[in-house]
Amino acid sequence: MSNLILVGPMGAGKSTIGRLLAKELRLPFKDSDKEIEQRTGADIPWIFDVEGEQGFREREQAVIVDLCAADGLVLATGGGAVLREENRRALRAGGRVVYLHATVEQQIDRTSRDRNRPLLRTADPARVLSDLMAIRDPLYREIADVVIETDERPPRMVVLEIIERLEALPPR
Repeated sequence: MSNLILVGPMGAGKSTIGRLLAKELRLPFKDSDKEIEQRTGADIPWIFDVEGEQGFREREQAVIVDLCAADGLVLATGGGAVLREENRRALRAGGRVVYLHATVEQQIDRTSRDRNRPLLRTADPARVLSDLMAIRDPLYREIADVVIETDERPPRMVVLEIIERLEALPPR
């Protein structure tokens, strides 16, 4: 048994779908962002404010390497976790990677009321999300075993598709 790792942009449903998937598979669930907050005793916006994005990414890398070394869990990662080569290697080696894809429009819908997203504290969040997607989409695809569309789909349906698609994959 190895891990099941969810990657994708903010608002794709990684945490929601991850919790449901873990319940369905009877596995523990971890969210790398929540793990960072628990280990530091501070929320992510505060870490960004005090340490900047670079400081946050250092903490994120340590958590991802640690969680990917575990066995038999469902892991939801932060949207930017794929930016570092070391993280991509750890994610790839840590288990099956599922890219939850969501359009920028869907991301805006799902993140517009969330104050816990430092990168969206801007006058033009749509522009930020588009720019992030242009950089990150190829990285998500590079490490993904499967790509799942989440737009306009109930989380339960996404979970069932993930399980079905993963069962169809040949062993690694």
